[in-house]
Amino acid sequence: MNVADVPQEGNTTLGGHSKGIYARGAEGHLELVASKGWEAEEIVTRQAVEVFEQLAAAARERVRAGQSSPLEYHMYRARMDLPLLAQVSGLWRWRVRRHLQPAGFARLSPTLRQRYAEALGLPPARLDEID
Repeated sequence: MNVADVPQEGNTTLGGHSKGIYARGAEGHLELVASKGWEAEEIVTRQAVEVFEQLAAAARERVRAGQSSPLEYHMYRARMDLPLLAQVSGLWRWRVRRHLQPAGFARLSPTLRQRYAEALGLPPARLDEID
């Protein structure tokens, strides 16, 4: 894509900010160009956000039914999936999967609770709560 072709349609999901897109400049080298986004990107982003909202709502019901831990709800609310939460928290996937179960979550040490809280951008005490 050339610098002149970088979309500037606007994307409300960016909240008025712009993002960097690499494009080919006049001399043929890649340059970082500010872009306000485009409509197709906004549609896809909204669809992805809706999927995570649906997953969070389903997780909330499973937590209330005692089938899952609040960690699953917070994971989806933060728009993360299991591999991403494992990566951000620095834990193996199998350990995160175990903590998504009520019994595994109940045995979390304060250190692990702190790691999850930091990864999710929450205070540790909030991990037990669901909205």
